[in-house]
Amino acid sequence: MSQASFSTQLQQICAIAREAGEAILVVYGEEFEVQRKEDQSPVTAADLAAQRVIAAGLAQLDAGVPLVSEEARAAPWLQRREWRRYWLVDPLDGTREFVKRNGEFTVNIALIEDHQPILGVVLAPVTGEIYAAARGEGAWMQSQEHAPWRRIGTRAIAEPAAVAGSRSHGGAGTALLRQLIGEDYESMPLGSSLKFCLLARGAADVYLRRGATSEWDTAAAQCVLEEAGGAVLDLSGESLRYNRGESLINPEFFAVGDISIDWKARLLAADLDAS
Repeated sequence: MSQASFSTQLQQICAIAREAGEAILVVYGEEFEVQRKEDQSPVTAADLAAQRVIAAGLAQLDAGVPLVSEEARAAPWLQRREWRRYWLVDPLDGTREFVKRNGEFTVNIALIEDHQPILGVVLAPVTGEIYAAARGEGAWMQSQEHAPWRRIGTRAIAEPAAVAGSRSHGGAGTALLRQLIGEDYESMPLGSSLKFCLLARGAADVYLRRGATSEWDTAAAQCVLEEAGGAVLDLSGESLRYNRGESLINPEFFAVGDISIDWKARLLAADLDAS
């Protein structure tokens, strides 16, 4: 499938993501220092190099659309609350995986409109795998640069279900998972937003996240999963939304591939205090 299968804008964002990925790999191939931000999360020269590439690329496309990024100071809420449309970026999602050199990190670029992601690109720089989606255009995957694009979609939930889980943040939520999908399931640990992409391409079924994530961690991959036929729900069963207030921390969420199931009813019936 050629690149002409989706919009020029989405192709341009894929190109920016690939350029950021190249900047990341330069640092990845060298010795690098790991610094700590105020919240003690790690940051490297690769995060900052990718930030520069993405900010410059997006500004060249349309300097009038504001940018929120993990590696840039966010505009105050009094300003952000007026925004209908803005870019939401994580230049290097999965810095812990980057530091471990296991390849499970991504570049995430999303366009938010009226609190919802309407475009998303997720690139895994080490493998060259990229996922791209925009509202009404479907979800697409390219296994490496210059390879053919193929359209992807979610699957009906498997028996046993395959559960994507965090590589670095443990298995919180096991009891709740059992309430939602039953006792018998297969665990598939993976870093960064690649967990959503497993669901989007029909290689896994659900992903439960207990604990904090930031809005830039999820937005691009949420768009990919939704366009592939899935959903990302908060624990009351509502679609995850963005730019909701002062805090840029997401509520806990449950990502699913098979939306023929009434997940909202299951979530409302579940004991959310289950660990």
